Amino acid sequence: MALITVSNLKKRFNLEAGFFARFGRFVQAVSGVDFSIDQNECYGLVGESGCGKTTTARLLVRMYEADEGSILFGSTNIGSLKRGELKKYREKVKYVFQDPARSLNPRMTIYEVLNSGRRWSSQRLNEKQSQEEAAAILEEVGLNSADLWRRPSEFSGGQRQRISIARALLMKPELLICDEVVSALDVSIQGQILNLLLDLRKRRNLSFLFIAHDLKVACYFCDRIGVMYRGELMEEAPAETLWKEGLHPYTELLFSSVSRLGEKPGEKQENKGQIKKVQAFPVLSEEGCNFADRCPYVQERCYSEKPEYREISRGHKVRCFKS
Repeated sequence: MALITVSNLKKRFNLEAGFFARFGRFVQAVSGVDFSIDQNECYGLVGESGCGKTTTARLLVRMYEADEGSILFGSTNIGSLKRGELKKYREKVKYVFQDPARSLNPRMTIYEVLNSGRRWSSQRLNEKQSQEEAAAILEEVGLNSADLWRRPSEFSGGQRQRISIARALLMKPELLICDEVVSALDVSIQGQILNLLLDLRKRRNLSFLFIAHDLKVACYFCDRIGVMYRGELMEEAPAETLWKEGLHPYTELLFSSVSRLGEKPGEKQENKGQIKKVQAFPVLSEEGCNFADRCPYVQERCYSEKPEYREISRGHKVRCFKS
């Protein structure tokens, strides 16, 4: 059963900023995105910086308002929620940011950080109950209850990320949005945080939207992965098969930038994702494929027709004429 369903989601921003900026020139950050996340499932969004992953995630918690499309949480349309209903929805869907050093107030103690949002929530406890619950949450993420009275600057990057996760867990959410939560950490610490999230998923029956640019990390952690480019989903497939059955040229390009999963050290790799500078066809129109100007398999029709996002096998969708 789908916990959250995203349909034809679109968001554009004014291309220029400032009081005297001209209005009417836009960049399409998210363009017709469709996906769903089931209960106790981890769905990954991967792609290069600027492809629209974070904008999509922020639309899910209405940090941005969508221009078009719908977001259903169960049967509830998120776009129609008023102030009190939206507050309750945001208790069920929590956001964990990429950089904990910036998202944790350095002037607060960890106890104040964890409980700062509770005063505005529907889950109000007395002081004793709040301290007991905060201490229990800290221990659950691998820290000590005595850390409640320390400040964020006294912790390492990995420990700060654990505090961010603890803050999200305090409201007992159903869905965690993890926005590049391990990208700024050392490799050994990344593994610890990922294993922590897997334990929490099993223990609390959590669902995840996991945003990453590292395909190895995404394939390890996620059940299904959507590959995003210039605001569009180019391919979606189970994580365990995407690395060997990915069909879109952009998916091949992403995997060619890292050593392929399952290959032996020193084994010769075929660089299927090599970028070719294509000069044979005219400039890409708004109707064409977004990836045409970088695609090694480009055809003339790619510049004038938009490929349909279609299911080619069970659970595997792709947006490409080649497939």
